[in-house]
Amino acid sequence: MNVDELVAIDVHTHVHKSVRSEAPSRSGAEDMGEYFGIGKMPEYSVPELAEYYRERKMGAVVFGVDSISQSGEDMLATNEEVAELAAEHGDVLIPFASIDPHRGAAGVKAAKRLVTEYGVRGFKFHPNTQAFFPNDRLAYPLYEVIAEHQLIALFHTGQTGVGAGTRAGGGIRLKYSNPMLVDDVAVDFPDMPIILAHPSFPWQDEALSVATHKPQVYIDLSGWSPKYFPPQLVQYANSLLKNKVLFGSDFPVITPERWIKDFESIAIKDEVRPKIMKGNAATLLGLTGSADQG
Repeated sequence: MNVDELVAIDVHTHVHKSVRSEAPSRSGAEDMGEYFGIGKMPEYSVPELAEYYRERKMGAVVFGVDSISQSGEDMLATNEEVAELAAEHGDVLIPFASIDPHRGAAGVKAAKRLVTEYGVRGFKFHPNTQAFFPNDRLAYPLYEVIAEHQLIALFHTGQTGVGAGTRAGGGIRLKYSNPMLVDDVAVDFPDMPIILAHPSFPWQDEALSVATHKPQVYIDLSGWSPKYFPPQLVQYANSLLKNKVLFGSDFPVITPERWIKDFESIAIKDEVRPKIMKGNAATLLGLTGSADQG
């Protein structure tokens, strides 16, 4: 991937469809679409994501979410499928994997294989849908694999659209996604880069605190239109966290076009915008090219 040829890097996109399985969707597209006000949420396979982002001259981090301990079902697009197909579209896609910590030793073995044989660049955790606290020692063997290979751990933080508005919130418990719980992980794995995904409602101040205190902790801005960003998030993005805030859309629930249009209307300094849109992610991901660092 040549960063110079890209206008932006979206660090948070979802794969909801497989090209290798004809099984029906299980992603809750209707519920998520209603929550985000977009109707039924569209679903994309890895090649479709590649085409979408290539047309826009953007790079994208792609992943699914493994929540087998709660759903009882594997991901439709497996980690292996995501990694293999992303490699075929390496000009625009960067593969992350997802392992439910409840998989235990089998999950650790799978993670090692995904790193050494499939070249994944990081791991996505969704504490709400995986029903674990990020600082639970249950997950530490997975973090050890990630840290050993100098990869990135990305954690969903704050409220989730998964199950929102359904009976009992679909059984999803919000308590697991307080970003302060990741502070322990940042202490115990001081050289492992960590991304706190999303403006962390209702714990925005906690996320800013962790990211300013721990040098390896970043924040991605996915899942919200920038026009709804709380003032303190904009303030820190312009100052103490200007090198640690990342563009992310949460596509397909929010399109990069909508996100960027709304981002243009908020008070981000001109010298900080290219960092957020591309430069910070390029540095974190170790991508080639001379990305504009502002």
